[in-house]
Amino acid sequence: MIPSTSDIWERFSKELHRFIARRVENPLDADDLLQDTFIKIHTRIDTLQDEERLAAWIYSIARNTINDYYRSRRAQFELSDDLVAGDEADDDNPEIELAKGLKAMIDDLPDKYRRPLELYELKGMKQSEIALLMGLSLSGAKSRLQRGREQLRQNLLDCCHFEFDRRGRIIDYLPKQQCCTRCNC
Repeated sequence: MIPSTSDIWERFSKELHRFIARRVENPLDADDLLQDTFIKIHTRIDTLQDEERLAAWIYSIARNTINDYYRSRRAQFELSDDLVAGDEADDDNPEIELAKGLKAMIDDLPDKYRRPLELYELKGMKQSEIALLMGLSLSGAKSRLQRGREQLRQNLLDCCHFEFDRRGRIIDYLPKQQCCTRCNC
């Protein structure tokens, strides 16, 4: 028998709140995400296929809710077709310098990977919208987006040597021998 939402709340709410709070800085956001998670549980309880996997199903919903939270907070910005060199201060930031040449590298990707990458990363479209626009399944759109990112990453690694800080941010990069001109090196 499928448990009621109130039974699930009694059994999982405290533990689930701790789970969410460890992944979100703001305690108020953690409270909101807990509520969002239980709204999803309540509206989707009929999709639970195996009652023995109730905990896994609940935590899957919570993880997806947290991912949606971070995705919605990600800064969205447009890159113009003709990126112009910025202020002198930009020269001190390797990520900004590298980003200036990124559009050319994206343009060099095969169309089936370039287009989803542009729509998602540059235009801020959702993966489901991209799938619909391109006539793909959602998993097909996700796959093309992932492969496009991987090809872009590989092109960057083939072109330049990167130095990262302990948090994984780029602190410097140097062109490799016979580097292309796309990465703005």
